[in-house]
Amino acid sequence: MAAARGGTVGAVRVLVTGSRGFVGTWLLRHLADAGDEVVGLDTEVDVTDPAALSAAVEKIAPDAVCHLAAQASVGRSWAEARATFEVNTVGALNLLDAAGALARPPRVLLVSSAEVYGRVAADELPIREEHPFRPASPYAASKASAELLGLQAWLGSGLEVVRVRPFNHTGPGQVPDYVVPALARQVAEAARSGADHLSVGNLAARRDLTDVRDVVRAYRRLLTDGRPGEVYNVCRGESVLIEDVARRLLALAGVDLPLVVDPSRMRPVDVPDLRGDPSRLRETTGWTPTIELDRTLQDVLDGFTAGERASPR
Repeated sequence: MAAARGGTVGAVRVLVTGSRGFVGTWLLRHLADAGDEVVGLDTEVDVTDPAALSAAVEKIAPDAVCHLAAQASVGRSWAEARATFEVNTVGALNLLDAAGALARPPRVLLVSSAEVYGRVAADELPIREEHPFRPASPYAASKASAELLGLQAWLGSGLEVVRVRPFNHTGPGQVPDYVVPALARQVAEAARSGADHLSVGNLAARRDLTDVRDVVRAYRRLLTDGRPGEVYNVCRGESVLIEDVARRLLALAGVDLPLVVDPSRMRPVDVPDLRGDPSRLRETTGWTPTIELDRTLQDVLDGFTAGERASPR
């Protein structure tokens, strides 16, 4: 990819794995709006099938790859640890092998997760990229493993891999397996049905929340301007209490309900505070978030208020 040899470039041919997922849908739209030629790769090719994946990548011959395909639920990874590693770690290995085998290897944006940082003490916040791996869930361990494969592909084979660690992100279209849409759906249903409380999980957790529409802007900038072998946090740089998120959603919906903790919604291990330092991303690309949290929450809530998940717009 020309960007690796001299800075920002114009339109490129980009392959996106996991293109039908939440982030993939928004990324496809953003790349197309930027004038890129975009090819999605999703359920028709299984990333755990190396032969099929290699054939697809060879046929597409992309300038760049954004690898999003993943088992993305931290909670589900506890019950499906083996499957999580097969998709997140072995799938990443297969993708890196397929990309590296091309006559003109593409740049690869390997999407990891801030979950790799694990439990972080208050005096270690905000988290910088140099912070060590302390994965506290099978999901986090699978992403840390995939990152090491990406780093090895760069150091050992010269494949231009840029790693990213997105912190929590949300927006319209996200399924209610995640905290913000889960809360928004409950709030919308409560407003319609007249429920007398809201069932919640860990209200004491703090998360660095960024709108998915800002996240995909960061991804494209890193595809063109990120340094191979480097890793970048993608985050706002400030964290919000999950209890505050729930109360802001209630306020936006115009309802006032007590929050009742449901033990079944608690994870076996939960990171108390995930707040990142986005300085490296900003210094390298000039990216800054543009969408305020209340707008994000309103857009997510609107999707459930209308009775269905919102689609990208």
